[in-house]
Amino acid sequence: MIHPMLTTQQILKGCKKCGKTLKGRSDKKFCDDYCRSSFNNELKSVSNNLVRNINNALARNRRILENLLPRDGQKAKVNREKLIQQGFQFRYFTHTSTNRKGNPCYYCYEYGYLPLENNWLLLLKREEEE
Repeated sequence: MIHPMLTTQQILKGCKKCGKTLKGRSDKKFCDDYCRSSFNNELKSVSNNLVRNINNALARNRRILENLLPRDGQKAKVNREKLIQQGFQFRYFTHTSTNRKGNPCYYCYEYGYLPLENNWLLLLKREEEE
């Protein structure tokens, strides 16, 4: 028997996560907080994975540049192929700047590179700004 206070729409409406029949407010979408949180986390997981993957690529690029630069902070000249062999992904960088000659420098946080001729790169470290 249908409860006299419930409309047909309320009886047929189910939780967006688990499908359990909803009781209560007519605009209710989830049966409980767990289902609501779980549903929204699944929606966001695709974009969170994208952001996580990009952050991981940026961190890897930074680590590669840091390891190839001498410890004394001097600049170093490296062939592009060496970075690629270590897993460097050139499409990911945090920012760019332009040197005095107007050439672009690409950075992964404080470590960067300036493309030179014949697939060579000048690796550099930007000094911390206070």
